[in-house]
Amino acid sequence: MKNIYIIGVGLIGGSFALEIKTKYQNTRIFGIDTNQDHIKEAISLKVIDESATYGDLPQADLVILSIPVDAAVKELPKILNAIADTTLVIDVGSTKKPICEAVELHPKRRNFLATHPIAGTEFSGPKAAIRDLYRHKTNIICEVEKTAFKLQEKALRLFSELGMRIRYMNPDAHDKHIAYVSHLSHISSFMLGKTVIEKEKNERDIFDMAGSGFASTVRLAKSSPDMWTPIFKQNKTNVIETLEEYIINLTHFKDMMQSDDFESIYNEMKNTNHIKDILEGIA
Repeated sequence: MKNIYIIGVGLIGGSFALEIKTKYQNTRIFGIDTNQDHIKEAISLKVIDESATYGDLPQADLVILSIPVDAAVKELPKILNAIADTTLVIDVGSTKKPICEAVELHPKRRNFLATHPIAGTEFSGPKAAIRDLYRHKTNIICEVEKTAFKLQEKALRLFSELGMRIRYMNPDAHDKHIAYVSHLSHISSFMLGKTVIEKEKNERDIFDMAGSGFASTVRLAKSSPDMWTPIFKQNKTNVIETLEEYIINLTHFKDMMQSDDFESIYNEMKNTNHIKDILEGIA
């Protein structure tokens, strides 16, 4: 692959660019972004080699679409209209059903592979891009059968080079499961941060008394609202379902506290400790 186009040169797209530059020495990385400051920053940081436009996409061997999911649904058909017949286009969004539906009948649907790398940090922008972000991380691929076989092979070679694990899933199942293990985590973090900010008016008290437990739990509250609001909107039904179940558990915990039933609280926490066995080995 000689010409790689990254649309959205932030954390996810930028990290792909850095890894591809390391693995494929003769590759040229082009960046497309509505924020020209991001383009300038990405070039200065050597995340990308130069800027580009949709008019340049016919020269692309690979296009990585890494923009907020609401914009991705609108832009993907335009991108498929612009590319050559041999170009592979992948997206990396956190919701899969809307984007798959957006191009279901597109003449170049076979050029598109829907993916979701389960990787990231709470930071954003080109300066957030890091190497090895994807090593040992799972990449969910949806509707692989709708992508041309040769382009599937191209994508799988790239993901293998980056050290990723592959999991295949249909878009409905992906969006339902990701609501529990990702989207709910972010909502919990945002709302914990909100609760503390509203209650603790003295910011110095928060700084002085916040231990590692609070810092790790609220870490995701630093994530970009520009990215996460569209995700919650697109996956609204599944997110509401997870919130309802979460609220039931929170209410039950409060009821046990009010009843001084600390034996049950102990048992609840002890049973939930099983999560560490499930997550063992995750970086």
